[in-house]
Amino acid sequence: MKQVVFLILVAISAVVTFPVSSVATGPVDNRIWATLLKKHVTDGRVDYDGFKRDEAELDRYLAILSATDPGALSHQHQFAFYINAYNAFTVKLILTRYPGINSIKEIGSFFSNPWSKKFIPLNGFKVSLDHIEHDILRNRFKDPRIHFAINCAARSCPPLSNTPYEGDTLETRLEEQTRQFINHFGKPFLKDNTLFVSRIFKWFEDDFSGNPLGFIRQYADNSLKQALENASAGGDIHLEYLPYDWTLNR
Repeated sequence: MKQVVFLILVAISAVVTFPVSSVATGPVDNRIWATLLKKHVTDGRVDYDGFKRDEAELDRYLAILSATDPGALSHQHQFAFYINAYNAFTVKLILTRYPGINSIKEIGSFFSNPWSKKFIPLNGFKVSLDHIEHDILRNRFKDPRIHFAINCAARSCPPLSNTPYEGDTLETRLEEQTRQFINHFGKPFLKDNTLFVSRIFKWFEDDFSGNPLGFIRQYADNSLKQALENASAGGDIHLEYLPYDWTLNR
C-alpha cells in the first residue's frame, strides 16, 4: 500500500509545475545608478537636464529595483536597497514634470502631496515615497541617520550622494553623510545661546530620541563642538529651526 501511495506521489510531482517568480533574489546591481550619479551629481547639486537625457538608463535601473525581492537581502543590503530606491525614484518623479517645475511640491495637488503618490513598483505592489520613508526606512530600521542619506530633491535637503549605497559599506557611509550635513552642508550656527538648525530635527524629533541637540553634539566636529561647549557654559542651549527651501536642488 505504501509503495502504491509513493508511486502516485511521484507521478503527480512529474506533471505538476509550480510558478517561477519573476522577482530577482540576488545582490542588487547598482552600476547603472553609480554611473548616473557620477555624471549628474556634483557637490549634492543635481543636473536634472542630464538625467532627462539619460532617462532611459534611469528607467533601466528602476526596473532592476522593481525586479528585486528585498526580503531575500540581508539586513544591511535591504537598508541600502531602500535608500537607493527612495533617491532614484525621487529623481524619476521630478523628471515626470521637468523642466516645468521649480519644486517637488508642484507635483502635488490640493488633495495630495508628491510623497503620497503611488507610482513605485516594488515587490509586487505600487507604493509611494512616503511608504518607503516612513513605513520601511524609519519604522523597520530605526536609524536617525537615514534622514541624511535620503534626498527629497530640495535645496535644504541633505545632499544627494554621487555614489550608491551598498550594504557592505553602509555603516561608514551613514556616518559620513551625517557628519557632512551637520558640520558642512546644513551646519547649525549659534547666536548667543540659540542654536539654529535644520527643520529636519523638528519634524523627526522622535527619531533623534527626543534630543536633537544631543545628536548634533555627537557628530559635531571640533569647531562646532567647542562652540556648543562654550555656549553651554553660559546656560541652556535653545533650538530654533530654519526655514526650509523647497527649490529644486539643481
